[in-house]
Amino acid sequence: MKKGKIVLVGTGFVGMSMAYSMLNRGGINELVLVDLNKDKTIGEEMDLSHGLPYAPQKMVIKAGDYSDCKDAQIVVITAGAAQKPGQTRLELAETNTKIMKSVTEQIMASGFNGVIIVASNPVDLMTYVVAKVSGLPKNQVFGSGTVLDTARLRYLLADYFKISSKNIHAYIMGEHGDSSFVPWNHAYIGCKPVIDVMKDNNHPISDLNKIHKGVVEAAYEIIEKKKATYYGIGMALNRIVRAVLDNENSILTVSTYLENGKYGQDDIYIGVPAVINAQGVRELLDLELSEEEQAKLDNSCKIIKQMREDSIDKIINGEKG
Repeated sequence: MKKGKIVLVGTGFVGMSMAYSMLNRGGINELVLVDLNKDKTIGEEMDLSHGLPYAPQKMVIKAGDYSDCKDAQIVVITAGAAQKPGQTRLELAETNTKIMKSVTEQIMASGFNGVIIVASNPVDLMTYVVAKVSGLPKNQVFGSGTVLDTARLRYLLADYFKISSKNIHAYIMGEHGDSSFVPWNHAYIGCKPVIDVMKDNNHPISDLNKIHKGVVEAAYEIIEKKKATYYGIGMALNRIVRAVLDNENSILTVSTYLENGKYGQDDIYIGVPAVINAQGVRELLDLELSEEEQAKLDNSCKIIKQMREDSIDKIINGEKG
């Protein structure tokens, strides 16, 4: 395994936003771009490489193929179809399950045994697909989960309280989607609970719900205004990759495998705070949720499991073309 070698599967807006942020930040030794569209991949390699003279450090960037995964430390998957107007979430999930299955089979055929980070949507379901098809240990496969949602939450809270977002410790949990939630009892500014700060400053507690609503609606608003979101998730993926590369043991709300009754669940990927290092997911943070929060998490998991039963598992097992 080559330390610092990353393979990016999917050179669309999300993947290339991540690649561009990596070029600017450094810390990567080699970045290999893989995509069905070979010409685009070569064009992206050229365009990024021309920025190397101004980058903070030397880095090898190349257009490659799945055989390059063999000795990679991390593979990031951003490939997949975007949701079309009028398309249901299940239809999108079915299309992307077929893509994920094919991508994962080709990654594993190379002899890869590193960490896979999934960003394709619906991310919790697609992470499950990649984990199932790859057969890798569950700690080595996880998704971007609610890392971007959490960044949006921290940004909005920082703006509301006029405090640096680096001192906001709050998380979005659950599905990367409309059924996400904030465990407010575990949200802090510095080391003081957000709820106490609200009371001390006579802020209405209902403002917290408005902030969460702002997080949920952010993606829709951006898509309406500029057709897609990619810079935020590009930065979020760069952050996750860095946690693995540098063996950070950082806490991030990735889409993680729950089993043996953790958070009352079993055999499902969903966004919860987890400790990320070179092995992938080292452990989960087991937070005590309120009844309402637990119900929201249960509901998220129920939606995901229903979609799996309806068709996703059949596609994985080759029963549905």
